[in-house]
Amino acid sequence: MASEAPEFNRVWLPSQPRGVRFIDELAKEVQRVTNALDEVERIADPEARVRAKSKIMAAQVKRNKEWARERKELVIQLWDGGNGLSYRQIADRLGIKLSTVQDIFRGYTGSGTVRPKVKTEEPS
Repeated sequence: MASEAPEFNRVWLPSQPRGVRFIDELAKEVQRVTNALDEVERIADPEARVRAKSKIMAAQVKRNKEWARERKELVIQLWDGGNGLSYRQIADRLGIKLSTVQDIFRGYTGSGTVRPKVKTEEPS
């Protein structure tokens, strides 16, 4: 059964200072993790599959805060107080959405589904 996960390759990440070899190795590692997750989804026993998924989800919750903090620090570093890359260039370079970069600078860290409503003023 072929994986439906996206194929990660050099196109996935734009040119990086570390060069093509680094990108190839990074792409291979991302693909290896994706393949491992696909294997968990193929566990035949529903109870074993859910137990495995639950352990992975719990471990990822712990990582998410650290990964988000690291991403935020790099985005801010690349922007360099407005003297570095543009928001769009940062998004392209890191392979993330422009809205993610914008959210970092807005200080927004929640889910897109629970974004606070914009307050509008009542007419006088």
